[in-house]
Amino acid sequence: MENPLEYYKTCAPMTDPGTYASALRELPRDIVKLCEVIQGLVIHRDMAPFAYDVTFSEERRNDAHIRPLADILTRIRALDDHPITIARERQNRFAGVCRHFSLMLCGILRVQGVPARARCGFGAYFNSGKFEDHWVCEYWNAKQARWILVDAQLDAVQKKLFKPDFDTLDVPRDRFVIAGDAWQMCRSGRVEPDRFGLSHVPGLKGMWFVAGNVLRDLASLNRAEMLPWDVWGILPKDDASWLDDQSLLDHVAALTIAGDDNFAEVHATYDSDDRLRVPPVVFNVLLNAPEQVSV
Repeated sequence: MENPLEYYKTCAPMTDPGTYASALRELPRDIVKLCEVIQGLVIHRDMAPFAYDVTFSEERRNDAHIRPLADILTRIRALDDHPITIARERQNRFAGVCRHFSLMLCGILRVQGVPARARCGFGAYFNSGKFEDHWVCEYWNAKQARWILVDAQLDAVQKKLFKPDFDTLDVPRDRFVIAGDAWQMCRSGRVEPDRFGLSHVPGLKGMWFVAGNVLRDLASLNRAEMLPWDVWGILPKDDASWLDDQSLLDHVAALTIAGDDNFAEVHATYDSDDRLRVPPVVFNVLLNAPEQVSV
Protein backbone atom coordinates (compact mmCIF):
# COMPACT_ATOMS: atom_id res chain seq x y z
CA MET A 1 0.00 0.00 0.00
CA GLU A 2 1.31 3.45 -0.93
CA ASN A 3 2.09 6.31 1.40
CA PRO A 4 -1.14 7.71 2.95
CA LEU A 5 -0.35 11.28 1.95
CA GLU A 6 0.07 10.20 -1.66
CA TYR A 7 -3.12 8.14 -1.48
CA TYR A 8 -5.24 11.00 -0.15
CA LYS A 9 -4.00 13.52 -2.70
CA THR A 10 -5.33 11.31 -5.50
CA CYS A 11 -8.94 11.52 -6.64
CA ALA A 12 -11.17 8.43 -6.85
CA PRO A 13 -14.58 8.15 -8.61
CA MET A 14 -16.48 10.24 -6.05
CA THR A 15 -13.98 13.12 -5.98
CA ASP A 16 -12.81 12.97 -9.59
CA PRO A 17 -13.87 16.34 -11.12
CA GLY A 18 -13.65 15.10 -14.71
CA THR A 19 -13.68 17.98 -17.18
CA TYR A 20 -13.70 20.49 -14.32
CA ALA A 21 -10.20 19.58 -13.12
CA SER A 22 -8.49 22.61 -14.68
CA ALA A 23 -11.10 24.98 -13.22
CA LEU A 24 -10.58 23.54 -9.73
CA ARG A 25 -6.81 23.67 -10.11
CA GLU A 26 -7.03 27.41 -10.79
CA LEU A 27 -9.02 28.14 -7.61
CA PRO A 28 -7.25 29.90 -4.71
CA ARG A 29 -4.90 27.72 -2.68
CA ASP A 30 -6.23 29.07 0.57
CA ILE A 31 -8.69 27.23 2.82
CA VAL A 32 -10.62 30.36 3.74
CA LYS A 33 -11.18 31.32 0.12
CA LEU A 34 -11.95 27.77 -0.96
CA CYS A 35 -14.66 27.50 1.68
CA GLU A 36 -16.10 30.81 0.49
CA VAL A 37 -16.20 29.52 -3.09
CA ILE A 38 -18.00 26.35 -2.00
CA GLN A 39 -20.47 28.27 0.15
CA GLY A 40 -21.32 30.40 -2.88
CA LEU A 41 -22.18 27.27 -4.86
CA VAL A 42 -23.86 24.96 -2.32
CA ILE A 43 -26.59 25.54 0.25
CA HIS A 44 -27.81 23.10 2.89
CA ARG A 45 -31.23 22.04 1.65
CA ASP A 46 -32.67 21.46 5.15
CA MET A 47 -31.43 24.77 6.55
CA ALA A 48 -32.48 26.78 3.50
CA PRO A 49 -36.04 27.58 4.67
CA PHE A 50 -35.26 28.80 8.20
CA ALA A 51 -31.69 30.11 7.78
CA TYR A 52 -31.72 31.50 4.24
CA ASP A 53 -35.41 32.13 3.51
CA VAL A 54 -35.29 29.80 0.50
CA THR A 55 -37.72 26.94 -0.13
CA PHE A 56 -36.81 24.33 -2.71
CA SER A 57 -39.15 22.11 -4.69
CA GLU A 58 -38.89 18.36 -4.10
CA GLU A 59 -37.12 18.09 -7.45
CA ARG A 60 -34.44 20.57 -6.33
CA ARG A 61 -34.13 18.89 -2.91
CA ASN A 62 -33.47 15.63 -4.70
CA ASP A 63 -30.23 17.09 -6.07
CA ALA A 64 -28.80 15.97 -2.72
CA HIS A 65 -28.87 12.39 -4.03
CA ILE A 66 -26.10 13.23 -6.52
CA ARG A 67 -22.92 11.51 -5.39
CA PRO A 68 -19.88 12.21 -7.65
CA LEU A 69 -18.21 15.62 -7.63
CA ALA A 70 -18.20 15.83 -11.44
CA ASP A 71 -21.99 15.40 -11.51
CA ILE A 72 -22.45 17.94 -8.72
CA LEU A 73 -20.42 20.50 -10.68
CA THR A 74 -22.42 19.76 -13.82
CA ARG A 75 -25.64 20.40 -11.89
CA ILE A 76 -24.21 23.62 -10.45
CA ARG A 77 -23.41 24.88 -13.95
CA ALA A 78 -26.87 23.82 -15.20
CA LEU A 79 -28.50 25.93 -12.49
CA ASP A 80 -26.25 28.93 -13.21
CA ASP A 81 -23.69 28.93 -16.01
CA HIS A 82 -21.35 31.52 -14.47
CA PRO A 83 -17.79 30.42 -13.61
CA ILE A 84 -17.64 28.53 -10.33
CA THR A 85 -15.74 31.41 -8.74
CA ILE A 86 -18.96 33.48 -8.89
CA ALA A 87 -21.26 33.07 -5.90
CA ARG A 88 -24.81 32.14 -6.90
CA GLU A 89 -28.00 33.66 -5.60
CA ARG A 90 -29.22 31.49 -2.76
CA GLN A 91 -32.11 30.00 -4.74
CA ASN A 92 -29.70 29.04 -7.55
CA ARG A 93 -27.24 27.12 -5.39
CA PHE A 94 -26.91 23.35 -5.34
CA ALA A 95 -29.26 22.00 -2.65
CA GLY A 96 -27.00 19.59 -0.80
CA VAL A 97 -26.13 18.51 2.72
CA CYS A 98 -22.96 18.52 4.82
CA ARG A 99 -21.47 15.65 2.83
CA HIS A 100 -21.52 17.72 -0.38
CA PHE A 101 -19.62 20.64 1.19
CA SER A 102 -17.01 18.21 2.55
CA LEU A 103 -16.72 16.21 -0.66
CA MET A 104 -16.26 19.37 -2.71
CA LEU A 105 -13.48 20.72 -0.50
CA CYS A 106 -11.86 17.28 -0.46
CA GLY A 107 -11.96 17.03 -4.25
CA ILE A 108 -10.61 20.54 -4.82
CA LEU A 109 -7.71 19.98 -2.43
CA ARG A 110 -6.82 16.66 -4.04
CA VAL A 111 -6.79 18.26 -7.50
CA GLN A 112 -4.47 20.92 -6.09
CA GLY A 113 -2.13 18.24 -4.72
CA VAL A 114 -3.13 18.51 -1.06
CA PRO A 115 -3.93 15.27 0.82
CA ALA A 116 -7.56 15.40 1.95
CA ARG A 117 -10.38 13.09 3.01
CA ALA A 118 -14.02 13.51 3.98
CA ARG A 119 -14.83 12.36 7.52
CA CYS A 120 -18.17 11.14 8.80
CA GLY A 121 -19.17 11.67 12.42
CA PHE A 122 -21.09 14.05 14.65
CA GLY A 123 -21.03 17.78 15.32
CA ALA A 124 -21.36 18.90 18.93
CA TYR A 125 -21.92 22.54 17.97
CA PHE A 126 -25.40 22.56 16.44
CA ASN A 127 -27.63 21.60 19.35
CA SER A 128 -26.50 21.87 22.96
CA GLY A 129 -26.06 18.47 24.57
CA LYS A 130 -26.51 16.61 21.27
CA PHE A 131 -24.13 15.15 18.70
CA GLU A 132 -25.69 15.78 15.31
CA ASP A 133 -24.98 13.68 12.22
CA HIS A 134 -22.38 15.60 10.21
CA TRP A 135 -19.46 15.48 7.75
CA VAL A 136 -16.33 17.63 7.58
CA CYS A 137 -13.16 17.63 5.47
CA GLU A 138 -9.79 16.66 6.92
CA TYR A 139 -6.67 17.89 5.13
CA TRP A 140 -2.94 17.56 5.68
CA ASN A 141 -1.28 20.81 6.69
CA ALA A 142 2.32 20.30 5.58
CA LYS A 143 3.68 23.29 7.51
CA GLN A 144 2.19 22.04 10.79
CA ALA A 145 2.64 18.36 9.87
CA ARG A 146 -0.85 17.40 11.05
CA TRP A 147 -4.35 16.62 9.83
CA ILE A 148 -6.82 19.48 10.33
CA LEU A 149 -10.62 19.27 10.35
CA VAL A 150 -12.47 21.96 8.36
CA ASP A 151 -16.21 22.58 8.39
CA ALA A 152 -16.76 24.04 4.92
CA GLN A 153 -20.50 24.31 5.51
CA LEU A 154 -20.50 26.96 8.24
CA ASP A 155 -20.77 30.31 6.46
CA ALA A 156 -21.53 33.65 8.10
CA VAL A 157 -25.24 32.83 8.33
CA GLN A 158 -24.66 29.55 10.15
CA LYS A 159 -21.96 30.97 12.39
CA LYS A 160 -24.45 33.58 13.54
CA LEU A 161 -27.08 30.89 14.03
CA PHE A 162 -24.98 28.26 15.84
CA LYS A 163 -22.34 30.53 17.41
CA PRO A 164 -19.37 28.12 17.33
CA ASP A 165 -16.76 29.02 19.95
CA PHE A 166 -13.84 27.75 17.86
CA ASP A 167 -12.20 28.24 14.48
CA THR A 168 -14.32 26.33 11.95
CA LEU A 169 -11.20 25.99 9.79
CA ASP A 170 -9.50 24.02 12.57
CA VAL A 171 -12.32 22.19 14.34
CA PRO A 172 -11.34 20.68 17.72
CA ARG A 173 -11.79 16.93 17.82
CA ASP A 174 -14.13 17.11 20.78
CA ARG A 175 -16.43 19.39 18.78
CA PHE A 176 -16.50 17.23 15.67
CA VAL A 177 -16.48 13.66 16.92
CA ILE A 178 -15.31 11.18 14.29
CA ALA A 179 -17.70 8.23 14.13
CA GLY A 180 -15.15 5.76 15.53
CA ASP A 181 -14.69 7.96 18.60
CA ALA A 182 -18.47 8.23 18.97
CA TRP A 183 -18.77 4.45 18.87
CA GLN A 184 -16.17 4.04 21.62
CA MET A 185 -17.81 6.75 23.72
CA CYS A 186 -21.10 4.87 23.57
CA ARG A 187 -19.64 1.40 24.07
CA SER A 188 -17.73 2.53 27.16
CA GLY A 189 -20.85 4.12 28.66
CA ARG A 190 -19.30 7.59 28.74
CA VAL A 191 -22.11 9.05 26.63
CA GLU A 192 -25.68 7.88 26.10
CA PRO A 193 -26.12 6.61 22.51
CA ASP A 194 -29.39 8.51 22.13
CA ARG A 195 -27.41 11.75 22.12
CA PHE A 196 -26.02 10.81 18.69
CA GLY A 197 -28.09 11.14 15.53
CA LEU A 198 -30.49 13.65 14.02
CA SER A 199 -32.41 15.19 16.89
CA HIS A 200 -34.98 16.89 14.63
CA VAL A 201 -36.06 13.56 13.07
CA PRO A 202 -37.86 11.09 15.37
CA GLY A 203 -36.11 7.73 15.67
CA LEU A 204 -32.85 8.69 13.98
CA LYS A 205 -30.48 8.24 16.91
CA GLY A 206 -28.71 5.64 18.98
CA MET A 207 -26.14 2.88 18.52
CA TRP A 208 -27.50 1.70 15.16
CA PHE A 209 -27.10 5.25 13.83
CA VAL A 210 -23.54 5.51 15.15
CA ALA A 211 -22.76 2.13 13.56
CA GLY A 212 -23.86 3.45 10.18
CA ASN A 213 -21.50 6.40 10.45
CA VAL A 214 -18.60 4.18 11.49
CA LEU A 215 -18.99 2.20 8.26
CA ARG A 216 -19.43 5.34 6.15
CA ASP A 217 -16.26 6.80 7.66
CA LEU A 218 -14.37 3.58 6.90
CA ALA A 219 -15.60 3.75 3.30
CA SER A 220 -14.56 7.40 3.08
CA LEU A 221 -11.08 6.54 4.34
CA ASN A 222 -11.01 4.22 1.32
CA ARG A 223 -12.06 7.12 -0.95
CA ALA A 224 -15.66 5.91 -1.28
CA GLU A 225 -17.53 8.94 0.07
CA MET A 226 -21.15 7.79 0.12
CA LEU A 227 -24.37 9.63 0.89
CA PRO A 228 -25.38 9.84 4.57
CA TRP A 229 -28.43 7.69 3.77
CA ASP A 230 -26.70 5.02 1.67
CA VAL A 231 -26.62 1.55 3.25
CA TRP A 232 -24.89 -1.68 2.24
CA GLY A 233 -23.40 -4.81 3.78
CA ILE A 234 -23.92 -4.84 7.52
CA LEU A 235 -25.16 -1.26 7.66
CA PRO A 236 -28.44 -1.20 9.60
CA LYS A 237 -31.39 0.41 7.82
CA ASP A 238 -33.11 1.19 11.12
CA ASP A 239 -33.15 0.24 14.77
CA ALA A 240 -35.04 -3.02 14.08
CA SER A 241 -32.21 -4.36 11.91
CA TRP A 242 -29.46 -3.87 14.48
CA LEU A 243 -26.54 -6.21 13.90
CA ASP A 244 -25.65 -8.82 16.48
CA ASP A 245 -21.86 -8.83 16.18
CA GLN A 246 -20.72 -5.56 17.72
CA SER A 247 -17.13 -6.80 17.96
CA LEU A 248 -16.65 -6.15 14.23
CA LEU A 249 -17.67 -2.53 14.75
CA ASP A 250 -15.33 -2.32 17.75
CA HIS A 251 -12.46 -3.31 15.45
CA VAL A 252 -13.47 -1.00 12.61
CA ALA A 253 -14.02 1.97 14.93
CA ALA A 254 -10.56 1.51 16.45
CA LEU A 255 -8.97 1.36 13.00
CA THR A 256 -10.63 4.54 11.75
CA ILE A 257 -9.29 6.64 14.62
CA ALA A 258 -5.86 5.03 15.00
CA GLY A 259 -4.06 7.38 12.62
CA ASP A 260 -1.91 6.76 9.58
CA ASP A 261 0.17 4.08 11.31
CA ASN A 262 -2.81 1.80 10.67
CA PHE A 263 -3.23 2.96 7.06
CA ALA A 264 -2.51 -0.46 5.53
CA GLU A 265 -4.88 -2.30 7.87
CA VAL A 266 -7.68 0.21 7.23
CA HIS A 267 -7.53 -0.68 3.55
CA ALA A 268 -6.90 -4.41 3.98
CA THR A 269 -9.86 -4.77 6.36
CA TYR A 270 -12.15 -2.86 4.04
CA ASP A 271 -11.03 -4.62 0.85
CA SER A 272 -11.25 -8.13 2.26
CA ASP A 273 -14.72 -8.02 3.85
CA ASP A 274 -17.90 -7.90 1.77
CA ARG A 275 -19.80 -6.73 4.85
CA LEU A 276 -17.76 -3.52 4.86
CA ARG A 277 -16.80 -2.74 1.28
CA VAL A 278 -19.14 -0.59 -0.83
CA PRO A 279 -20.66 -2.82 -3.54
CA PRO A 280 -21.71 -1.79 -7.06
CA VAL A 281 -25.30 -1.37 -5.82
CA VAL A 282 -26.25 0.34 -2.54
CA PHE A 283 -29.64 1.05 -1.00
CA ASN A 284 -30.76 4.68 -0.85
CA VAL A 285 -32.92 4.76 2.27
CA LEU A 286 -34.54 8.13 1.53
CA LEU A 287 -35.58 7.05 -1.96
CA ASN A 288 -36.31 3.50 -0.73
CA ALA A 289 -34.52 2.12 -3.78
CA PRO A 290 -31.31 0.37 -4.81
CA GLU A 291 -28.91 2.51 -6.82
CA GLN A 292 -25.81 1.68 -8.84
CA VAL A 293 -22.63 3.44 -7.79
CA SER A 294 -19.08 3.63 -9.07
CA VAL A 295 -16.39 3.53 -6.38
